[in-house]
Amino acid sequence: MSFKLLSKCSRTQARAGVLETPHGVFETPAFMPVATQATVKAISSEDIDSLGVRGILANSYHLYLRPGTTVVKAAGGLHKFMAYDGMILTDSGGFQVLSLSDLRKISDEGVVFRSHIDGSEHKLTPETVINVQADLNSDCWTTLDECPPYPATEAVAREALVRTMAWTDRSVHAFKIHQDRGAKNLFFPILQGSLYPHLRREAAEHMATVPADGISIGGFMVGETKPHTWEVLEQTTRVLPENKPRYLMGVGTPEDLWDSVALGIDMMDCVWPTRVARNGQILTRRGKYNVTNQRFRQDFLPLEPGCSCFVCKRYSRAYLGHIYRCKELLSYRLLSYHNLHVMHDIAGEIRRAILEDRFEESRKAFFTTFREADAQKLR
Repeated sequence: MSFKLLSKCSRTQARAGVLETPHGVFETPAFMPVATQATVKAISSEDIDSLGVRGILANSYHLYLRPGTTVVKAAGGLHKFMAYDGMILTDSGGFQVLSLSDLRKISDEGVVFRSHIDGSEHKLTPETVINVQADLNSDCWTTLDECPPYPATEAVAREALVRTMAWTDRSVHAFKIHQDRGAKNLFFPILQGSLYPHLRREAAEHMATVPADGISIGGFMVGETKPHTWEVLEQTTRVLPENKPRYLMGVGTPEDLWDSVALGIDMMDCVWPTRVARNGQILTRRGKYNVTNQRFRQDFLPLEPGCSCFVCKRYSRAYLGHIYRCKELLSYRLLSYHNLHVMHDIAGEIRRAILEDRFEESRKAFFTTFREADAQKLR
């Protein structure tokens, strides 16, 4: 594995780099669309390629349950199964399992849970999570972790952290077995600690003893306020090694991209851009709006004037609002594509700003214009 820092902002922790993966070079900072079940909702692999996206996230928990790792392995791995040749990072599924509070039992050994699909019983351990990802053959593997709820007492958060660190150590041994067999995949263990800075520091100190290729930062955006997120995240990234990429899990609005990168984050993922698209929400460089609003029924401008995506080059707000109101499935693809284009475009702008040593100026310019947009401001 090779992660190389190319440039750092002189006034913030923002950085730009390149990560070499089994499926090519992945430039950072970057936003990764979420392909939970081997598909970004409403978006094809051809669409992902045309967006220029070179990295996505898939979920081990969901793929383990359906279609099953045997199927994916027989297909030749996740890349061939979903016909995508960019970098794929797989979430361990720990967050999904632990969110099933009435369907799971947790112990130091692992998690026993019942499938949300058919109620069948399963057991995940640090070792089986690594083996699942080996069958999927994704590029970057994460580890089984316990994400405490918010709010959590310090005692609850510490118990979850101690368990997570023990699971990480077991995952190291499981990962090495596959390395010894010739696996070239990358190891991205998950760092927890809730919203307690001293627990985050303890987790970072432990991570320094782990032979990791990158660090996954979990446990944020679970109900806390954004200022609280950034306060604790800043104290976390400052004690992490500079020579490893930092992946912030489940974070991804346009504002979050700028703020996270300013605090030293390299990679992010979130379902938010495609989820809001399926509710008619349109992202632009000046804010967001709902295409189904009455004022757009005879508006024949593109979703965002000046946008270079194929949706804006071809279709109008009136048409897209119409097919959305009619519940035509095409609307989900077109709106999702545009929103992902905006996110990818912003991530590219952030990277260029860091490389050209103008990150803070570009960040301020973005927040000056990004606000809730109305029809007149978008003309």
